Amino acid sequence: MAGTDQLTRIGVAIDIPEPWGSALTRRRAEAGDPQAAYVPAHLTLLGPTEIDPERLPDIEKHLAAVAAGQPPFSLHLRGTGTFRPLTEVVFVVVAAGISECEQLAAAIGTAEELRRETRFPYHPHVTVAQDVPSDALDQVYDDLAGFEALFEVAAFTLFSHTGEARWQPRRDFDLGG
Repeated sequence: MAGTDQLTRIGVAIDIPEPWGSALTRRRAEAGDPQAAYVPAHLTLLGPTEIDPERLPDIEKHLAAVAAGQPPFSLHLRGTGTFRPLTEVVFVVVAAGISECEQLAAAIGTAEELRRETRFPYHPHVTVAQDVPSDALDQVYDDLAGFEALFEVAAFTLFSHTGEARWQPRRDFDLGG
């Protein structure tokens, strides 16, 4: 594998469409979460993973095959949840579309270069506050308790990150081929 200074960080996620995506990102910023400036509202399928950039064509081929094998589906986001006391995170809950997200995440993770150790089992969600004071977490939890969005997921996105800038979309993969 390439030296660590030559690795590229990637992630795979479902974008949250407008008008909900910008509203959730804005609320995350208002809570004081520094990640809001770098990470738009999304549902993670593969968290940040460092790879050799020479492997990107193989990874993209794998992601295209995964996407082709999964039909579009409805994703229903409703209300808030938290991972406290394990981690200081508040998120928007996936009310429907859980199994489809789990299947996508599992299939994506079958590529050798995308297998990674995780601290916790995969749980589809949309983070709206993390690593902010408890009162800010409580406020976001309460403010978004009535949040609801229902939309069709027709694709997922490969993102890349090369430093301090915002995560950049690299390529969309349409579900169902």
